[in-house]
Amino acid sequence: MSASRITPGDLTRMKADGKCIVALTAYDRPTAMVCEAAGVDVILVGDSLGNVLLGYETTLPVTMDDMLHHVRAVARSTHQALVVADLPFLSYQADQAEALRNAGRFLKEGGAQAVKLEGGSRSAETIERMVTAGIPVMGHLGYTPQSAHVFGRNVVQGRDVDVATTLVHDALVLEEAGCFAIVLECVPHEVARAISERLRIPTIGIGAGNGCDGQILVFHDAVGWGPGANLKFVKRYANVGDILRQAVSDYAREVREGVFPAAEHSFSMSAEARVLFEQELEEMDAGCDE
Repeated sequence: MSASRITPGDLTRMKADGKCIVALTAYDRPTAMVCEAAGVDVILVGDSLGNVLLGYETTLPVTMDDMLHHVRAVARSTHQALVVADLPFLSYQADQAEALRNAGRFLKEGGAQAVKLEGGSRSAETIERMVTAGIPVMGHLGYTPQSAHVFGRNVVQGRDVDVATTLVHDALVLEEAGCFAIVLECVPHEVARAISERLRIPTIGIGAGNGCDGQILVFHDAVGWGPGANLKFVKRYANVGDILRQAVSDYAREVREGVFPAAEHSFSMSAEARVLFEQELEEMDAGCDE
């Protein structure tokens, strides 16, 4: 891949060439820089930041202002990865004009190159309007976190034939509406593969097996950082949380024991300045005694 910014068209070509797409979430500059240095193709600034960073139990409380704050940080910190911004709950469902404005803000103010929204056929008209306006859109099917209250505990979607067939139909509708890619979340691998084989655009799976055209994980889940649950579809490639906890524990111990800061962590005056400073202090102390 060239040094220029990856585009939605590049992802379509990767699918055609049989090259797997690598995607991760990022919400800040350090994480985005790590992803880019590792050659990640797509960085999603997900509304999952509500759970991961902001302490919410679901993604529903996340606002446009929350999202824009983090999208800007990631966009400013990358030059190659395609940055996709998640449209948060009720930023696109209620009114198409508002949906278009909010999606446009992510590109105009946030610096993202594309947006992502949830839903199948019900979102098709909104997607068409965005694409017509020049906004690249990534779809999202299967388990859609913004509908968590609807799904309840039924996280995996498509285990029965009716729902599986609906997912295939919805994927085709989203492609026709103009989506450049679709995230498939918590879908049986047979269903995800069937969808992937029928689409010209790439699918990016999370808990959807290896039949998709790419994979995405939440960065913090993949590196073992934070309170993320031990989800079946997550593989941990590191335990950063353990490393950070040990580092903070060592720091606290050294501060309490007077070990840190040591001489090498401190600044010094020149010998001449020190002599003059001590003289000034003596005069100040003498004046206080009078």
